Amino acid sequence: MRYKSLTAFLEKGRAGLAKGPIAIIMAEDAVEVESTVLHHLDIGFRTVLLLTNPETAVPASIEEKVERIDYATHVRDAMQAAVNQVSEAVSGIWMYYGFNAEYLFHPFCESRNIRELLAFHTEERRDAVLSYVIDLYADDLETHPNAVSLENALLDRSGYYALGRPDPANHNHPRDRQLDFFGGLRWRFEEHIPAARRKIDRIALFRTKPGLILRPDFTFSDEEYNTYACPWHHNITTAIVSFRTAKALKSNPGSRYDIHDFKWHNSTKFQWNSQQLMDLGLMEPGQWF
Repeated sequence: MRYKSLTAFLEKGRAGLAKGPIAIIMAEDAVEVESTVLHHLDIGFRTVLLLTNPETAVPASIEEKVERIDYATHVRDAMQAAVNQVSEAVSGIWMYYGFNAEYLFHPFCESRNIRELLAFHTEERRDAVLSYVIDLYADDLETHPNAVSLENALLDRSGYYALGRPDPANHNHPRDRQLDFFGGLRWRFEEHIPAARRKIDRIALFRTKPGLILRPDFTFSDEEYNTYACPWHHNITTAIVSFRTAKALKSNPGSRYDIHDFKWHNSTKFQWNSQQLMDLGLMEPGQWF
């Protein structure tokens, strides 16, 4: 079904969100919209809200599988506004948000779906899951000038690091169980990335509740949502493998002509499985079996 606005959807189609988990996919362009939607349906999301500009062509193969919502995707903080609007309207459900050409992976997702993982996480009294956004990029930018290739995707196998997240309300001492994570293309090509956008952590899976606000830096107003683990043991983290940064670096005039290749000595082929991401330390299974 197609809706003219997110408000129209929440007025007429909100009943379909009662169970969750739901996924919000914001399609900023037409690149890999079909594969993005199908991936998130395959891993177990019951409903996908596809937010995209009215003129964007959506493949016929997924039209009946999504709730298409016309949305101005290029305004500032468009994703945050959409997430906050949905979160306020339907409390108590698990929700994921991401962009087209981004693919959520969780530990052992080949044999256990996202609903099982979230049921387990809920039993651990956790309301949010930390995700690391791991940059993907095509191996040959002449063959794939937009830097996107599912078949020939590379990622960085090292070069990731974390810093303590300062708390301005506590003399900038590090916040409890919170870190800022960096790496990938945002680190290697930082001269083209504004400082505020260089982090690769995102709280992309969370349980909605009234008054909860997603902030511009992809953290939440409830600080416990921003923690990577509970006080007692390690929790699950997830990974979002994403062509979004590579795509932006090859489309923005300020960086397009300065970058001829994303490959370096620490590039490795992405195998499209969760085990590789765990082996590289890019997501944590915690107590999840």
